[in-house]
Amino acid sequence: MAGGGARAESPLLAEAEAQITAYFEGARTRFDLPLRVVAGPFQRRVCAEIAAIPHGETRTYGEIAARLGKPAQAVGRGCGGNPIPLLIPCHRVLGATGLGGFSGGMGVETKVWLLRHEGAAGLLI
Repeated sequence: MAGGGARAESPLLAEAEAQITAYFEGARTRFDLPLRVVAGPFQRRVCAEIAAIPHGETRTYGEIAARLGKPAQAVGRGCGGNPIPLLIPCHRVLGATGLGGFSGGMGVETKVWLLRHEGAAGLLI
């Protein structure tokens, strides 16, 4: 894996590396990895809703909140608690009047980059 850190060899990690590399090269639009979010029921529901957002599309916190019957602020906390923010693409969740936050990478700058990478940059204007 890039970064030079310690490497644990396993077929699953090798596949995750290959899929993430393909995503950044523009050759993959979704991940096909066995993900398990170790969290409470609401956090898992938020992550499931986020994971269902297609590549190049976005949803608002409010849209997800309406689907879950919870306030948008609770969905925002759920997005912030996402343990794997690239694989469960919380960068695709926007505020009603702006970008909203992002807990991965360098925060909102990373969110903007990922949205542009996925062709959703028109939504940022």
